Amino acid sequence: MKAGKLSESILKRSVLRQLHNSAVRAPGVGIDFGAVDASAGKQIVTAEACRAFDTFPEAGVYAALNNLVCSGAKPLGITMTLLLPTSASENDLRAWISAVSRVSEKEQIPVLGGHTEVLRTVTSPQLIVQAVGEADRELFVTAAGAQPDMDVIVTKWVGLEGTAILATEHREELSARYAQPFLDKAAKYIDYLSIRSEAAVAAKSGVAAMHDLSEGGVFGALWELGQCSGVGLEIDLKKIPIRQETIEICEFFDLNPYKLLSGGSLLLAAADGNALVHAIRQAGGEAVIIGRTIDSNDRVLINGEERRFLETTQTDELWNMVKCN
Repeated sequence: MKAGKLSESILKRSVLRQLHNSAVRAPGVGIDFGAVDASAGKQIVTAEACRAFDTFPEAGVYAALNNLVCSGAKPLGITMTLLLPTSASENDLRAWISAVSRVSEKEQIPVLGGHTEVLRTVTSPQLIVQAVGEADRELFVTAAGAQPDMDVIVTKWVGLEGTAILATEHREELSARYAQPFLDKAAKYIDYLSIRSEAAVAAKSGVAAMHDLSEGGVFGALWELGQCSGVGLEIDLKKIPIRQETIEICEFFDLNPYKLLSGGSLLLAAADGNALVHAIRQAGGEAVIIGRTIDSNDRVLINGEERRFLETTQTDELWNMVKCN
């Protein structure tokens, strides 16, 4: 199999069909969490993510938390498993645990436990994080709630996580073309990975569907939202928010920025997108309407006069670029 995210067909055929799940909401295509009923109108929600890294281990923590908060849940804690190669040193271990701890303190989410192990079969550090949270049943959201004729919204900018990793892992190459302040700014995008605030506002502001952007970038997330909700899409490519640093770094490596690892951005569907965008901006966030859902199976990208169909979820552009993956 190819490196990176499983294809949708393999995921359905060899994973989801093998699971006989009685959860209130079982994971599925575009739904990266599971939920079970608790008492007093609450649900317990869990989500998990894995990152293979040499840089930015905190990205693994945010990947799990972002999966969780897309349900409308409030995080209660995380557990982690850290698998290390024999080449890792104790100083490396301290640095990686320190990065996880910084996220824990910043987000005020405790580390509830975990496991660390050194394995000969591991060639780079592997961080697996599970997040646990609680959601009010009436605020519970999935990526399956979009209906035709809703606004589609993106928060912040796409490609932030991938841009930060490329600017750090390939700094020497990029320095031949770009000034250090440009690369410093791009690397700092790792500080924008949390979507917790935007997701909390959206859950209380009439959102119908939420999905975090991650592997596969905004194109992958759009496909999964449409597939999960059973709706078509008309998306204006020029309205998708993206930073200039992302565009230029992707041009340098001949990558598609709309398929780049995009942790830190959230995809939303709502009947009144303008009201939702206003609520997110009032809370200090950034959001913009990029298109509409339609009563069709067509998922269309519009670029001026050009119209083309969105492809099925693709392997992330970053997988073959950086040593951490």
